[in-house]
Amino acid sequence: MSDLHLIQGKMQNTKSKWLYLIILSLVWGSSFILIKKSLIGLTPIQLGSLRTIFAALFLFLIGFKSIKTIAASDWKWVILSGFLGTFIPAFLFAFAETEIDSGITSVLNSMTPLVTLILGILVFSISFNKNQLIGVIVGLIGCLALILEGASIHPDQNYWYALLVLCASVCYAFNVNIIKKHMQHISPMAIANGNFLALFVPALLTLFFSGFFKEEIVMSSKTHTSLLYISILAIVGTGIAKVLFNKLVQISTPVFATSVTYTIPIVALCWGLLDNEKFTFYQAIASLVIIFGVYLANRKK
Repeated sequence: MSDLHLIQGKMQNTKSKWLYLIILSLVWGSSFILIKKSLIGLTPIQLGSLRTIFAALFLFLIGFKSIKTIAASDWKWVILSGFLGTFIPAFLFAFAETEIDSGITSVLNSMTPLVTLILGILVFSISFNKNQLIGVIVGLIGCLALILEGASIHPDQNYWYALLVLCASVCYAFNVNIIKKHMQHISPMAIANGNFLALFVPALLTLFFSGFFKEEIVMSSKTHTSLLYISILAIVGTGIAKVLFNKLVQISTPVFATSVTYTIPIVALCWGLLDNEKFTFYQAIASLVIIFGVYLANRKK
């Protein structure tokens, strides 16, 4: 009977992880255009701070009691996860999109599974095979081609800012391995609330010193519109998605969890094209090379 329950549990996890993957693809794929729209009335510093604050308030409303389930010995991992998985990337993406189109940013973000694999090998002693090594090399070639092509067709944009997206990928990669290795026993809701409890005061201080509370900014119609976009981004794209992602990591593997970046670019590029962003044939080829590299790295055999 226990074997039957075990099989049923595995089947349920398989169905659930694909459902989470689809939802996260749609939510995070839409996040890049929301960041772009939010930057119309906000600076990157203000955007990153408000995104964290709004998401924190939402999560505190629905699950603050879960924090008491976190043991004292686990808080160092929860705090580290919060900064690496949410706080730092929120600012990195905001600064990146001041120079790079939202669609291209999403494609560069698809390097996350490859970075996760590399860090898993170097830092967390995870074994790898030849296919995974080839996948990493192919993905890096695609990434370089995408950046070079983008720089050639957008000479007015500073494609060095692409490095900020890759830095965010490194943060995500560390975070997903930390969750998998050190926080399997903590509920996804508790992890998310613990993360934002640690981030709330730093985000408030950052917002205060960003100049956001000046009268001309607070009263601006552009600011009000941006606040609407950032509210959606924070509640859905950060708060709800954070809980879903933590659960996905726990019921799958780090590489499967970060493979959500396969489909994020499809959603993000559609939004970008609707917003009149330029996306060339060569960029499409480079994007496919990156995704193929991620595919190779994820193959079991």
